[in-house]
Amino acid sequence: MDEKIRDVLELRRTAKEVKRHVVIMRVLGLLVIILIAIVAIAYAISYFYDKYGSFTVKINKYDMMRQGLTLSETPEYDRTNSVLNADIVYDMTNISGEDLPENIDMINGSHNGESYIAYTFYLINAGDDTISYQGEMSIENVTNHIDEAVRIAVYQNGEKTVYGKTKSNGSGKESDCDSEFTSSTIVMKTKHDGFEPKAQDKYTIVIWLEGNDPDCTDELIGGTLKLGMDFKIVETT
Repeated sequence: MDEKIRDVLELRRTAKEVKRHVVIMRVLGLLVIILIAIVAIAYAISYFYDKYGSFTVKINKYDMMRQGLTLSETPEYDRTNSVLNADIVYDMTNISGEDLPENIDMINGSHNGESYIAYTFYLINAGDDTISYQGEMSIENVTNHIDEAVRIAVYQNGEKTVYGKTKSNGSGKESDCDSEFTSSTIVMKTKHDGFEPKAQDKYTIVIWLEGNDPDCTDELIGGTLKLGMDFKIVETT
């Protein structure tokens, strides 16, 4: 009799262990699925930003680590950054550059409008050496030929320059632009010699579709544009 009772108790214990094991495996399986989903979402966001994000600023990590060159969205900074990303504007419609706010270069970080992208950042020499740096803005991805009507205003320490693609007929810059794109893939280049320790250069980038451009047609609907601005040290003194 005692032996039968013992067998029943062992059977019940075994059943509980099996049930507990099943529950644990289900929980672990759910956690794995959640983890995979998080990684997949993070990858998708990273991929989307890398391919279609509106504007990214980068500096060479070697220049940041060895020479102290860094990026910041504010004049004050508490850590070094080698990459900054502006917020994306979805379904941006065309506007006139004359409608942009007059104080558009006076707000730090992302400060987009309904139909334009605006981003202000600072390039800072946090090192001990006087350096010279070069900057280059490039078109990293474009669809539906949206670059035909895009305008890019670059405010460098308050000085504004508007860039646009050469007219479709090849006759030169658009009337509302100060300069043409440097090439089909390069928007502009800049250089600063004698960039001293603790010095800061303030940049505001504004991107919009110019409604007065003859190339601003319905064929551009659904187009995307990805711009990148890269900085690197070219000389140290």
